[in-house]
Formats: sequence, structure tokens, C-alpha cells
Amino acid sequence: MDLNRIKFLPKKLLGKKTIISSVCLVLFVSLITYAVYETTKASVTVLIDGEETVVETHANTVADLFEEYEWKVQSYDYIEPSVDTEIENGMTVSWEQAKQVFTMIDGQEETVWTTSKTVEELITELEIEYKEHDVVEPELSATIEEHMELIYESSFLVELISDGEQQEIWTTSTTVADFLEREELELNELDRVEPDLEERLEEETSIQVVRVEKVTDVVEETIDFATVTRKDDDLLAGKEEVVQSGEKGKIEKHYEVILEDGEEVSRELVKEETVKESSDRIVAVGTKEPAPTTSRGHDPVQTSNNSSNSSSSNESSSSASGGTTMTVQSTAYTANCSGCSGVTATGINLNENRNMKVIAVDPNVIPLGSKVHVEGYGTAIAGDTGGAIVGNKIDVHMPTTADAKNWGNRTVEITILD
Repeated sequence: MDLNRIKFLPKKLLGKKTIISSVCLVLFVSLITYAVYETTKASVTVLIDGEETVVETHANTVADLFEEYEWKVQSYDYIEPSVDTEIENGMTVSWEQAKQVFTMIDGQEETVWTTSKTVEELITELEIEYKEHDVVEPELSATIEEHMELIYESSFLVELISDGEQQEIWTTSTTVADFLEREELELNELDRVEPDLEERLEEETSIQVVRVEKVTDVVEETIDFATVTRKDDDLLAGKEEVVQSGEKGKIEKHYEVILEDGEEVSRELVKEETVKESSDRIVAVGTKEPAPTTSRGHDPVQTSNNSSNSSSSNESSSSASGGTTMTVQSTAYTANCSGCSGVTATGINLNENRNMKVIAVDPNVIPLGSKVHVEGYGTAIAGDTGGAIVGNKIDVHMPTTADAKNWGNRTVEITILD
């Protein structure tokens, strides 16, 4: 270049060159500075919810790094190392962002923020002592998601008594009705549950299901026949004949029976039905007066004078009593003896007069209605007859069978008083 020519360049042109040179110098310095700045940055690996991101930074601390990149950190988030840690080249920072979860723990609602990965980790984080029979929704292995709803119900033991069995069952039910539904225990219309279905369940509650049944029980019973006596003028007084044998009837009684667990607790008669009518036993009672006998009205002397005849009939007189005395063979009977109606030939109801002294006689020997003193028995009324009582025989009435057996068959002396 010709230096002489440079010397003579215009001053205006020389000023422009100076400016250009200055600008170039500034750019050069800036590039150098930028290069130095960039080369002095620290390289940091950031794991955001497990996803890796590498950044270059001049931040002094982890907190500055997050501010530099405008990462919004919540107090519930997990950062490792802590936000106060100084940045070093090549370091790794873990950032786990907390998720909002809506929980229902044993009926109590609560919103929590968590960095747990699974429901099981969250249960542990909440310090819940999980048991095998507890209810968790969603399941333990489910991944935690933003705005997830978590339901946890702790189980407890209750006692169930039903259908003859007693057992302890783990449950999370809130009421008795809910418990029975979960256990698929069906109730019939009349069944009773204690406590009530709406009762809230608590640990060690005892639930009893009483099976109630309403059944109809039909019972067949017999109806005793009545004995009817009819006067018969063709029969001698004291004689009886069975005109019609009695026959028992039948009725059906319908009962409404309540059973609780198979045991009868109540019984109510709802209706009666006659299956067969009973028929009366009809007995004809003689009213024909017997022919007069020579023994009645004889004075003691005459009786004594006829002692030879009396001896043949075992009869002797007694002047002391003013009546006729004789020796007879005696037996005993009761009002309810076999074939007896309880009503004598003269109409005396022995069923209602158990202690009345009555003897059965042969009216041809001892007139009916007479008062007779019987040795060992006392004064009695000749008020009855009997098919086997013929001649000098009597049958004494006793209040009980035992008394009749004790009397037995004996020979006694009797006196007809009137």
C-alpha cells in the first residue's frame, strides 16, 4: 500500500474506520466473554418424576436452579438433595411432584398431598395399620394419580348367631342390614334380628338371627258320650237295661303355632271342626213296683216264729231295733265301676255324692228306698240294684276303688230300719 496515499485520505473516512474497529473489538470481547460464560456453566441432571433432563446452569443452589428454569415447587414436593444444596457440575437432582388425593378413611373425608407411587405406599405414609380383611379401593398395587379417590375401611370382628351356628366374622359393614347383605344371609318375612337392622355396628357386636315360622297344627280329640236314663214302666223298679250303647265323637282343633328357631313359643286355637258326632248311651230304668213281700211289716215276734223259714234264708229277727235283721253276702262297688253310669236305680247321682252310703239290693228281698243298717258300714239307703244282686246279697257303695277293694267279699248282718 502506498503510505503516502493514506496520509492524504479525507478525515471523514478515517473516522468511520475507527468506529468499525471499535465495534469489532466489542463483538470480539463479547464473544470471548460468552464463550467463557458458557464453558463455565455446571451440567446438572434433573429427574422430574423419574424423567431425566440435563441442564447447564450458573445457579449457586438447587433453589436458584428451580427459579432459573421457573419450575414451581410446592411444599409437599420431594427434592433431593435439599434446595439449599450448592450446585456442582455433574450432580443429579431428583424432583418428585406431590399429587392431590381425596381420601375417605373409615368415613372421614380428608385431602392429602403425596409423592407415594402406589396406594400401598400411601397407606403406609398415612400410618394406617392395614389388616387382611380391611377394604381398600382402588387396590394396593394401583398407581397414585392426580385427584384420585381413595377409600379405606378398617375391619373388625362381630359375632353372628344364626341357623344353629355361632361364628366370628371380620367385616367393614356400618349397619346390621349392610352386614347381613354382604354375608348374603337372607331373611324371611317373619324372621327377627337383634339388634335392629338400622343399628350401627361396632367391634364385638353380637348379631342374632331368629328364624320365625307360623305353622298350623291340627289335633284330633275325642268327645265323650253322655249317659241318658229313661223311665221304663215295664221294668221292675231298680232294674236297668242298656237301650243304646254310647259312641264317642271326634273333633279337629286347628292351632296357629309360632316357632322360633324350631321351638314353639305360642299356640292359638283358630277353629274347631266336628269330624264325628257322639251318640248318647241310653239306659232304661225300671219303675214298676215289685209285688209285696211277707217279710215287710212282720213284727219281730212273727219273724221269730218263722225262724225255721228264716234260717233257710239266713234271716233272724231283732226286737231291739224294731226292724228285720238278716245275714247277707256283701260286695262293694264305686260310682265309676265298669258298666256303671254313676246314677242309681232310684236316681241318686253318686258322681256328685261320693261319700253317700247307698247299697244295691234285690228289691224282692229289701224294698228300694229302705233305710238299712249294715254291720261295719253304717246306716245306708237301699237305693240301687244290680244284675248280680239276687236274693240275700247286697253291694255297698264306696267313695274310692281302694275302699271297695278293702271291703272285699264278706258276710255281714243287716237290719232293715223302715
